[in-house]
Amino acid sequence: MIETHSLTKRYGAVAALEDCALEVRRGEVYGLLGPNGAGKTTLLRLLLGFLNPTSGNATIDGLDCQRQSLRVRRLVSYLPGEARLFRQMRSRRVLKFFAEVRPEGDFRRSLALADRLELDLSRRVSAMSTGMRQKLALAATMAADTPLLILDEPTANLDPTVRGVVLDLVNEARESGRTILFSSHVLSEVEQACDRVSFLRRGRLVHTQTMSELKCRHRIRAELTGAMPPVPASMDGELSVRADEEGHVIIETPGELSPVLSWLATLPLRRMNVEPVGLRALYDQLHVEPSD
Repeated sequence: MIETHSLTKRYGAVAALEDCALEVRRGEVYGLLGPNGAGKTTLLRLLLGFLNPTSGNATIDGLDCQRQSLRVRRLVSYLPGEARLFRQMRSRRVLKFFAEVRPEGDFRRSLALADRLELDLSRRVSAMSTGMRQKLALAATMAADTPLLILDEPTANLDPTVRGVVLDLVNEARESGRTILFSSHVLSEVEQACDRVSFLRRGRLVHTQTMSELKCRHRIRAELTGAMPPVPASMDGELSVRADEEGHVIIETPGELSPVLSWLATLPLRRMNVEPVGLRALYDQLHVEPSD
C-alpha cells in the first residue's frame, strides 16, 4: 500500500529524514515510533505531498506521492499532529463541513464517532479544550471512507478512557480492510494496536519489528553455582548469551522458550527469572546514546 525508496528530506545540512525505505502492507496497522524530532511527521508529510523530498520517492497504492499527490490524497484520510479547525464553527457544523467537502465523507458516521468519543457537539471550536478539539478532528478524519488512514499522534491530549476508544476504532478500521499508518511515542498503545512497527532515530529508520515476533522474545536472567557451559549446537546462533565470571547470565531468545528452559534446567542454577522483551526494552536498546 505504501512504499518509500531512499526517501530523504534535508534542510540545509540537517537531515530531517534520510534514506528511508519503508513498506506498509495493505490491511495492516503500522506504527512509527521515535522521540520528538525523529522524523515521523516529516515522513507523513512527504507521503501526502505536503513536502517535496530532497531525493528518493514514495508511492501509495502505486501512485507517486509528489507527481500524483491529488490522486493520493483521495485515498487517504489524514489526522495531523496539530489539527487546525474552524474556531467560530460549532463542532457539529465542522463535522458536516468535512463530510460534505469530500466524496468519501459520511456525516452520520461522523456523528456516531463523536458519540463514541463523548464529544459535545454544541460547543464552538474556540470554546473547546485541546482534548475536545482532538476528539473532533478524530471524528472528522476516521469517518471518511478511505482505504488508508494516516494518523499523527492520534491519542495526544486524550484521557485514558478515550485513548482506549481510539485504539478500538483503529482495530475496527483494520477489520474492515483499511490500512492504518500512525505515529506515536506511547509504547503501550503501539504494542496493543500494531501489526508492525518501525523505529526512527535522528531521521533514520533504524529497525522494523513485527509484534508477533516480539511477543516470542524473552530475556532470561540466571545465576549459576558453576561455570557457564557452551550453548547446545541446536540453539547456537539463535540465542544471545552474556555471562560474567561470577555466574550471572543473561540470555535472550527470539523464538520458542521451552527448549531453552529445558536446557537451563540441566545446569547448576541458584536462581532464574524469565521476562518478555517488550517494546520498551527494544526502544531503549535502539535509542541508547553511544558512549564517548
